[in-house]
Amino acid sequence: MMTPQELAQATGARIDRAEENLPWIAAAMDSYDINTPGRQAAFLAQIGHESGGLHWICEIWGPTETQRRYETRQDLGNNEPGDGYRFRGRGWLQITGRDNYRAARDRLRLKFGADVPDFELAPELIATARWAAMTAADFWSAHDLNELADAGSFEQITRKINGGLNGYPDRLALWDKAKEALA
Repeated sequence: MMTPQELAQATGARIDRAEENLPWIAAAMDSYDINTPGRQAAFLAQIGHESGGLHWICEIWGPTETQRRYETRQDLGNNEPGDGYRFRGRGWLQITGRDNYRAARDRLRLKFGADVPDFELAPELIATARWAAMTAADFWSAHDLNELADAGSFEQITRKINGGLNGYPDRLALWDKAKEALA
């Protein structure tokens, strides 16, 4: 069983954030077979980076120039006025876009049933501890990231989550800390 101290070290979180989120993150990892030290270290490093140490559960909105482009990104399924902001990054892996909110809902409902909220109708629910953790683990599973973690392919994991290598040095530093914490 992971301790709050281990979660804090692995994600860069304050201890109070680790204590608050540990039950949800542990349940999500258990549900999606993120169950070896290598898988857990890679997962926790990535959510630690994406959330600024379990701090940002919802994308900070400027809007920046990149965020303005969310509004019309058909590849994200944003097809109605306001979709860019409405479906901005949320959860520990910053799920972004109407299509990704819908896909997360559908996959989670297949796994857990009707208890899963409709994130397309209530997108803000991804920014709650339970669903931030579950959508992160669901994304991890849907993109076969356990297999990449097993192979030690951290750069490929980063590319699948981020689309590139944004923040890669920080992600690597967190990965080292996570591996140490979970050894």
